[in-house]
Amino acid sequence: MTDKPLDVLCVGHASYDLVFSVPHHPGADEKLVADDLLGCGGGPAANAAVTVAKLGGKAGFCGYLGNDVYGDSHLRELQEHGVDTQLVVRGTSPTPLSTVLVKPNGQRALINYKGQTSALPANAINFDDLAAKVLLFDGHEPHISLRFLNQLTHPIPSVLDAGSLHDGTLALMDKVEYLVCSEKFALQYADDEHNALSKLATIAPVVVVTLGERGLIWQRDQERGSLGAPPVVAIDTTGAGD
Repeated sequence: MTDKPLDVLCVGHASYDLVFSVPHHPGADEKLVADDLLGCGGGPAANAAVTVAKLGGKAGFCGYLGNDVYGDSHLRELQEHGVDTQLVVRGTSPTPLSTVLVKPNGQRALINYKGQTSALPANAINFDDLAAKVLLFDGHEPHISLRFLNQLTHPIPSVLDAGSLHDGTLALMDKVEYLVCSEKFALQYADDEHNALSKLATIAPVVVVTLGERGLIWQRDQERGSLGAPPVVAIDTTGAGD
């Protein structure tokens, strides 16, 4: 790794996104012509790494990209944004691919394809010489994430971006200091976001539940609060939660 510590190391999912701008989401047997097309890197952890870099921080991404045209494009894009990619693993399994259909009001429909691509094994990455000030996980690489957390010799602030409830987020949610979860995750975990906040606060020191245009709610120990979202005109919500 580099001599200077990373400000944030983002561990998890990278996919390549094909974003189609459409007048409306198609119905059964309907054929549409897209108004525009954008091809770019995506995935929660990869998006977070690029965001940190664009904000002036030193970011690194740790995850998988296939030895294919989508993996080549995504890796090049990460590097062009200044993201450290020394911990990217390449392989013969395909790069995950997402097709995103975005309506004029910013609402989207998304299809993700991973094929036979699976989470990296715990020994896929050597973290021995890594220095980072903050760790961010998205739950999509649970084996290397758990190994990394278990071998830490001193406390480092750790964040889980929990978009939905699955094996990876379940494995990490009680191992991190900051559990930041979506409204979808909260409703999957409990019957409403406030009950979810209370329950999650018993397993993580700081919990945040993001609520889209309604802002967010948070709890730390017995202290609770909320934060409103600034009003915006949505263009495309893809990646907004990352």
